[in-house]
Amino acid sequence: MDLIAKQLAKEFQIKESQVKATIELIDQGNTIPFIARYRKEVTGELSDTVLRELFDRLTYLRNLEKRKEEVIRLIHEQDKLTEELKEKIQNAITLTEVEDLYRPFRPKRRTRATIAKEKGLEPLAEILFSQEIFDGTIEEIAVKFVNEEKDVNTVEEAIEGAQDIIAEKVSDNADYRKKIRNLTFYKGIVVVVAANPDEKSVYEMYYDYKEPVKKILDHRVLAINRGEKEKILKVKIDAPVEDILYFLKSEIVKKRRSITSSFVEEAVEDSYKRLIAPSIEREIRNELTERAEEKAIKVFATNLNNLLLQPPMKDMVVMGFDPAYRTGCKIAVVDETGKLLDTTTVYPTEPQNDIENAKKVLKELIEKYGVNIIAIGNGTASRESEMFVAEMIQEIDRKIYYLIVNEAGASVYSASKLAAEEYPDINVSLRGAISIARRLQDPLAELVKIEPKHIGVGQYQHDVNQSRLDEALKGVVEDAVNRVGVDLNTASASLLQYISGISKSVAKNIVKYREENGKFKDRKELLKVSRLGPSAFVQCAGFLRISDGKNVLDNTAVHPESYGVAEKLLSIIGYSLDDVKNKKLQNIKEEVDDKKIEEWAKELEVGIPTLKDILNELKKPGRDPRDEMPKPIFRTDVLKIEDLKPDMILTGTVRNVIDFGAFVDIGIKNDGLVHISEMSDKFIKNPMDVVSVGDVVKVRVLKVDMERQKVSLSMKI
Repeated sequence: MDLIAKQLAKEFQIKESQVKATIELIDQGNTIPFIARYRKEVTGELSDTVLRELFDRLTYLRNLEKRKEEVIRLIHEQDKLTEELKEKIQNAITLTEVEDLYRPFRPKRRTRATIAKEKGLEPLAEILFSQEIFDGTIEEIAVKFVNEEKDVNTVEEAIEGAQDIIAEKVSDNADYRKKIRNLTFYKGIVVVVAANPDEKSVYEMYYDYKEPVKKILDHRVLAINRGEKEKILKVKIDAPVEDILYFLKSEIVKKRRSITSSFVEEAVEDSYKRLIAPSIEREIRNELTERAEEKAIKVFATNLNNLLLQPPMKDMVVMGFDPAYRTGCKIAVVDETGKLLDTTTVYPTEPQNDIENAKKVLKELIEKYGVNIIAIGNGTASRESEMFVAEMIQEIDRKIYYLIVNEAGASVYSASKLAAEEYPDINVSLRGAISIARRLQDPLAELVKIEPKHIGVGQYQHDVNQSRLDEALKGVVEDAVNRVGVDLNTASASLLQYISGISKSVAKNIVKYREENGKFKDRKELLKVSRLGPSAFVQCAGFLRISDGKNVLDNTAVHPESYGVAEKLLSIIGYSLDDVKNKKLQNIKEEVDDKKIEEWAKELEVGIPTLKDILNELKKPGRDPRDEMPKPIFRTDVLKIEDLKPDMILTGTVRNVIDFGAFVDIGIKNDGLVHISEMSDKFIKNPMDVVSVGDVVKVRVLKVDMERQKVSLSMKI
């Protein structure tokens, strides 16, 4: 553990003691959200993001150590383990290095070299490779190995077999492979051509494309991979062959006067072209792909986190509007708590174009239920539906707004088992409208019902390792849910299962307990829930809120283990739990400075970070961190692409952030693109350094492409 802790401390630039303490907490079964929130003193206040990255790296390094032990054992069993080799394996810092070192000892399928060895040609290979013979001819040496019984019929066959053995020996050398891999990576060129140059496709920019391996951008790697998979592109790496062969020959062909050196040289060339080059190309392309996938997963994870933490639209009656053409637009009205009030289907779009009747039906629903806002899905027929809604609300006396909502995953949810359980009597097609309405009211509570990868805020998410993507996105959802906390008396099982320490089955048991016994009155009651024991209680209690329970601390992120500290702190500063309930600490004097906090921490025998967190929670019981996020833009009218002119200044909402920029909803059918070069006057390496999903930004129209219906935007106002 010490070596791994040292390595992690170096990589993350944190203290070794922090790493060791964190590893201990993880090994004890604590979840990342719990460690991040309630063990800040132990970890030195590492964030949930850093903790997850550290956990991933810890897993990799432990697997690396396990593989090292296994490789050492396997070589030892062959009686071929030397102290030097053992040391090399132990000092390897990647799995690739370990596998390179194990390569010569790995059981092989029948190769040209193994067949040659079976024919008794290994001694000849050693004679050739040693390059110690300077007189006579190679035929005089090789003739001794001609053996018809072993199917070595000629001198030429004997020499070729010996060369095959040399070629494999060179290919299996870990040092050579490392050098060749580096030369190929730093000097190689990715070359892409079209399988059929006359075929039109989205990959046309790659039909005749070259870029240095070391410089190729991650999103290009994934785009090229996809084009290759679809058999539209052909891809290869042009390696610096001359440099590589010069290196190999200078390492191996040491005695050029020897009569065997030219045969060794031929074997070296064959080794590289036949064995090493294809293998190294595969390895480098895999490495590029893995790197690109990790980046794509991080992009998706960051966007998903920002989407989940969008502010809820509280105290609003919402009409969900799921647009369509032939089958009609599905409508659902939900009250302020998300309870379904009514559903219907209207046909204001083609082919029916029943606009007047659709207006009549929707106006009646708006009037009957006091609808405040209409949430329109951004899928098929969204543009026409938006124009219809904008026109309709102008005809209503009171102020009503609409908002375009990302409906990604709504159809997946509609057909899910969960949706069937929630709305057994509602038609599948109408459930999407309910989801659209509710994801405006509380994005987090609704989006957790959908598999994260179906929420459209990624970049090539279908092209990456799906299990790795699922694992990473699950962590993002878990962190977001625990950061916000959930109401124990209203949360669905879908939401509860993401709470630290709560499994799917325990989440269902909590809901079942609630249904059978009524509302939870305090957090301790959780211990009565089937299969929720003391350990799970410690992990989950602080993230579960009871808004009208016996103890106001149950409506805060203060952990039950710190209730005593919280009450003593209140006593010190002259307040009571009733004062917390009545929110009298909101305006607590600013004289609570770091010095005071330090004094109180000593007096209460608690860490400073924990004490600060407790104080913040006492100031704002029931606080929702999402309320501090920028609110979405409400609209009352439609902007058409035809209305746009260069240099127009608009306000929009960031919908997606990718490697090369951000897509911004400015109220037209398609989101406009702000290229990374147009985000700031300063050099920007990563768009996420500037914007996040959900940000409200001012943009300037750069270019309008009417033919492709695309808009280029700039944030340089």
